[in-house]
Amino acid sequence: QVQLVESGGGLVQAGGSLRLSCAASGRTFSRYAMGWFRQAPGKEREFVSAISRNENTRYADSVKGRFTISRDNAKNTVSLQMNSLKPEDTAVYYCAASRSLRVELRPSISNEYDYWGQGTQVTVSS
Repeated sequence: QVQLVESGGGLVQAGGSLRLSCAASGRTFSRYAMGWFRQAPGKEREFVSAISRNENTRYADSVKGRFTISRDNAKNTVSLQMNSLKPEDTAVYYCAASRSLRVELRPSISNEYDYWGQGTQVTVSS
C-alpha cells in the first residue's frame, strides 16, 4: 500500500511558476512508476507527465517544454516544476503511482496507476 500526498498548489498569475511535490509512504518507492494527472472543472482527468523507474520521462503535448518531472528515490518524492503557466493549466493536480510494468508502455493511461493522491489545486489567473 502506498499513500500519496501532494503539495505546492496555489494561485499564480499567467507566466508564473509553481512546483508541485508528491510525498509517498513506504520503503519501495523506487519500484513505482509515477505520474501526474490533472482535472479541470467539467472536464475529464488528463495526463500531464510521468517518470519511469529508471527516470524516463513523458509529457503531454500541452505542457512539453514548460513542465519538468523529477523524482528523488531517497526522499520518496516526485516533483513537477511548472513554468510559463497559462490559465488553461488551472486544474486539480493528482499524483499517481503504478506497480505495473505495462505502464512503461502506456504512461498516459490513468487505469495503469494503482494509487492516487487527494490532489492539489492550481489556479492560474490571466
